[in-house]
Amino acid sequence: MARKLPYVAALDLGDSKTCVVVCRPDDRNKLHLVGVGVAESRGWRRGAINDFDSAVLAIKKAVEAAEDAAGFSIDTAYIGVGGLDLKGVNSTGAISLGTHGRQVAADDIRKVFEVAQNIALPPDRRLLHAERQEYLLDSQDGIRNPIGMVGTRLEVNVHLVTASSLAHENLITAVNRAGIEVKDTVLEPLAAAEACLAADERELGVGLLDIGRGSSEFVIYHDGSLRHTAAIPVGGEFFTNDVAVGLRTPVPEAERLKLSWTDSKSSESEDSFEVPSVGGRPPRVVNTAMLGEILEPREEELVELTQAELGRARLDRGLGAGLVLVGGGAKLAGLAAMAERTLEMPVRLGQPSGIEDVDEVLLDPAYATVVGLVLYGNRQRALEGSRQPGWRDRWKGFFGGEKTN
Repeated sequence: MARKLPYVAALDLGDSKTCVVVCRPDDRNKLHLVGVGVAESRGWRRGAINDFDSAVLAIKKAVEAAEDAAGFSIDTAYIGVGGLDLKGVNSTGAISLGTHGRQVAADDIRKVFEVAQNIALPPDRRLLHAERQEYLLDSQDGIRNPIGMVGTRLEVNVHLVTASSLAHENLITAVNRAGIEVKDTVLEPLAAAEACLAADERELGVGLLDIGRGSSEFVIYHDGSLRHTAAIPVGGEFFTNDVAVGLRTPVPEAERLKLSWTDSKSSESEDSFEVPSVGGRPPRVVNTAMLGEILEPREEELVELTQAELGRARLDRGLGAGLVLVGGGAKLAGLAAMAERTLEMPVRLGQPSGIEDVDEVLLDPAYATVVGLVLYGNRQRALEGSRQPGWRDRWKGFFGGEKTN
């Protein structure tokens, strides 16, 4: 039997779409797109499975489409994790290097990370990521690599991200049931950040808001490290439902109207259009101003909730690179402009990059997560081929810290 050539596959499971991307790495470790599969999501709500069989069927359809495009079967993939149950907290670990001090060794890094992660988690919580922020050696802070330095006490500040154990297990079980082995799970906005954020943005300070259908996830970077993680209970379906209720029109029509809205200034327009009604009632004529009056308050709510998270992170004035919007809801007209005015910082749409021969579809902010997952998988593949056995096998080295599964 012919040996299957190396490939990297990623699976993004969302409330609106299930997407699979397959790439092949070349001898320079560059990724080349070979297949994309997209299916309408079924059995999901606000980042969690609520109909197992429907979710499995959607995964199978997306995988089959990607396999047809790639021309070979897929049996492993990297999976994104999101939803309202995500929580982030900062933690510190410290170890002694002896009364007289000595050089910091690689084993000390492992030990201090283990101490930082050793926090009491409820039985229903699972640690997804432990991201390094900085090391402290005696009185010196802001250290990124202390190996070889001399001191008596080594500390590390980390950002821990946790998720619901049951939701996580259901996700993996559904993917396995669809015939795919899960190579690793990655927090969705962290994957999106890899595809859309530059290193200098992370240094200056940048927020990334991943706007999904049922919820949004928000991460903040500063000084090159992850500082804050939060789930925001507003997503694209909230805008759609507002339109459906406000204009008394079916949800599919409300979705179409939401996407057709041009910009926030449209609320001042008197252009009229006809919308179908529910319950067999005759169509109604409304104007664009009414649509703006419905959508803009929800935009304001989302921006204000984002601003509140900036305040909790104490970085509301510390993001030199501003805010990046990704996800299916990122392109909602007027949202970026409103966020700029309210947050008083630059705001842009995130465009995924990092894959050669990329399909134009994957340049859309809605595909930031799945592109980032492929980049993560390729990085892991390269690390696995180069590192030595031992504790280093657990070192992820991707987001600046350690990824715990």
